[in-house]
Amino acid sequence: MKNRCYRAVLAAAIAVLLTGCGADKNENVTKGMEAVAALEYDSALESFEAAKEAGEDERLIYRGTGLAYMGKTMYGEAAQSFEAALGCSDGRIGSMDYDVNYYLATAYYKQGQMAKAIEVYNAITALKPQEKDAYYLRGVIYAQQGNLDQAKEDFNRVISLDGSDYDRLIEIYNVLAGSGYKQAGQEYLQAAMDAGTKGMTNFEKGRICYYLEDYENAKTYLEKARDDSGYEAVLFLGKTHEILGDNNYAISVYNTFLESSGPNAQVLNQLGLCRMAAGDYSGALTAFRNAINIENNGMMQVLKMNEIVACENLKDYKGAASLLNTYLKTYPDDEEAKREYIFLQTR
Repeated sequence: MKNRCYRAVLAAAIAVLLTGCGADKNENVTKGMEAVAALEYDSALESFEAAKEAGEDERLIYRGTGLAYMGKTMYGEAAQSFEAALGCSDGRIGSMDYDVNYYLATAYYKQGQMAKAIEVYNAITALKPQEKDAYYLRGVIYAQQGNLDQAKEDFNRVISLDGSDYDRLIEIYNVLAGSGYKQAGQEYLQAAMDAGTKGMTNFEKGRICYYLEDYENAKTYLEKARDDSGYEAVLFLGKTHEILGDNNYAISVYNTFLESSGPNAQVLNQLGLCRMAAGDYSGALTAFRNAINIENNGMMQVLKMNEIVACENLKDYKGAASLLNTYLKTYPDDEEAKREYIFLQTR
């Protein structure tokens, strides 16, 4: 479950440990958490092992070990570590118990153990009835399971706790739309617009109109937001113009942002997709490769695949096959890419 709740709690856990008291007493744990923050998970596990040998705080060790395993996508081992961390509790429920429970629920979710994840969220909401993140995450599971009524019950609770969190409202729409309930998701967005937009930013209004497929109003709001809402407003504005059939204006939106703000992988990727839709495969390839050259861009797999597609459209099948061969060494579980590689061998 990729969501801002997990990232925020992880960041908070690292910050507390790195700045809180007891850092000297738990020196190896601190090193391990620094390694987790740097995405150096094997190094982190070595530090946590050293922490065990040094007799440092067991609960911190197990929590940190679980985070390292999460980073390595070893979710079974992560769950075991989080369970062990909870087992070290002294019986007094504190903030660490809640964040470990969030991690544990995520580890269960990643393994497909939805019932266990729901049990964790049930426990959190029973102890903290105002914990909106738990309601939201439980609602996500219900939606994905096809249980719309229970999903809406949880999402309604989220909105009742904070009706002005429009980012979360849009996340709810995306979850419902992605689970086959687009109309239900749009009903939430329309209700927010009907309730009045006085407290919304132009960017929030623009995104909501975009998802309501009210592209003319989306265009108006996003144009107003493009100078003060960063690359995300640029992406939504550009994609709105693409949908309206004005690829040339969309390309100008992306290029204007890149010229003024410098390289941005997501904007370059969308520029490449837009150019490819317009039949400019050479320009698309340049955009994708410029994005690939940005270190730690967070979307390398998508960019690499788009680069391959652009090469295929340019009829550079040999180059595409070579790139795909390299791609599969890094992403060996991509079954669709494997099939495409077999196909390219025939070209």
